[in-house]
Formats: sequence, C-alpha cells, structure tokens
Amino acid sequence: MDDTYLISITTFVYFAAALIYTVSTVFGRRRVERFATVVAAAGFIIHTGAIITRWALSHRMGIGHVPLANFYESLVFFSWSLAVVLLCVQVRYKNGVIGAVISLFAFIPLAYASLSGAVDTRIQPLIPALQSNWLISHVISAFLAYACFAASFAAAVLYLFASKPRGRIAAYLPPPKFFDELAYRFVSIGFPLLTLGIITGAVWADAAWGRYWGWDPKETWSLITWMIYGAYIHAGLVRGWRGKPMALISIAGFVAVIFTYLGVNYVLSGLHSYI
Repeated sequence: MDDTYLISITTFVYFAAALIYTVSTVFGRRRVERFATVVAAAGFIIHTGAIITRWALSHRMGIGHVPLANFYESLVFFSWSLAVVLLCVQVRYKNGVIGAVISLFAFIPLAYASLSGAVDTRIQPLIPALQSNWLISHVISAFLAYACFAASFAAAVLYLFASKPRGRIAAYLPPPKFFDELAYRFVSIGFPLLTLGIITGAVWADAAWGRYWGWDPKETWSLITWMIYGAYIHAGLVRGWRGKPMALISIAGFVAVIFTYLGVNYVLSGLHSYI
C-alpha cells in the first residue's frame, strides 16, 4: 500500500477527531471525548504506518533514507509530532477543547501535503548536504519543539477567549488559569528541544558546509524564535509574569515559528530552502 494513500486516510481521521472533540465540548459528553481520543489514536497509528511504509519504499528504490528530507516529508512529520502532543495532552488532561484545536492543527499540514496537489510527494535521493546522521536528531528535535509551540499557541489563544467571561466561547472553556499553565508547560518542553535542534543543526552545518553558523535566513529566524521563547521562559520564571502578556508572547513566538518553517522557504532564499 502506498504511503500517500495512508496519509490521505490519516488526514480525514484527524479532521474527524477535531469534529468529535468539538461535539464533546459543546454538549459536555465525556464519552464522546474519549471516543475522539480513540479516533485520534487510530489516526496516529495509521500516520506512523505511513512514515514506516515510505521509509521501506525508499529502501526498495535503493535510496534508503529516513523520510525527513523534503518539504512533503517535513509536513507529514510536523503533523505526526502534533499528534504525539495531542495524545500526551489527552492522557494527562483529558480536555476536549485543546484536543479539538490540536487535532485541527495536525489536520492542516496533511491536508496541504496530500490534498492540495501543490507539494511534490515523490521519494527523492538525498542531496549531499542532507547525507548525514545529524539529519534525524536535528529534524526530530526541531519539529517536536514546533509541535509544543503550536500547542502553547493554542492554549494562549484559548486563554484569551476564556478571559472574557461574557463571551459565548468562554462558556464552553475551562478557567483561564488552566490554559495559562498549559501554555507555559508546553514552552518549557519545547524550548530545550529547540535548543537541541539549533545545536545539532550547528554541528551538522560544520560537517556539511565547514562552519557552525553562517547567518543563513533559517538560522537567523531560528535564533529569533529561540530568543522569543527564551524571553517567555525568563518572564515567567524571573519576572513572575502570567496571563495576557505571556499569552501574547506565546502567540508572537508561534508566528516566528511559522515564518522560520514556511516563510523562509517562500520569501527568503538560503541554504535551507529545500526543506
């Protein structure tokens, strides 16, 4: 079975999970929420199977590399990372609202990758710069960090809605403090992962291009993103900030994440434009 077919199935499963989580939130049905988690878990299993299938297919073609090397594969892995975060959230918090949002986030990259027709899904040989064992550690740590930041962004936005007691959406949401703490916890996990991603990327850059840092656009924006989330951690730990200021920093950080991941490819040119 082709991996792209499995990804198409996964796309619709994540969308179904988002809808079911939404229904569980609106009608306050915990059984429906648990069913949504089962659906999301099923999507994650199929998703993982698709990645393994693509890896096996690349070996059959004589290419044989982990499917993390091109834009299509990065979208698939970003969505997979979001699914990991989603399942961890549901095991720990069992909250349908955040489940709905993260499920939707996991759906969006796959929908663009598999349904838009704008992304090349072919398995291709690695270019010389990507032929390194650092590829796996760098990409995995970076995208798990991105997934944590996406979850923090979701919690920050939900915090802003929950902070308006007269709003219609607030009636379906937990107290603002829940989202405030959740956003901070995700950044606390994502920040070390991003740091690891930058460090492994620097070591890889030295091996591939003979320098640890060259102010390539993606390197620069990764540093900007790291500084924003570093400021977030500092504001929470040292300054004791909570609430709306922290939510706004988290939102700004995720905007930087999106530009680092997508904007550099489409707006700026550099050594990382192939990713």
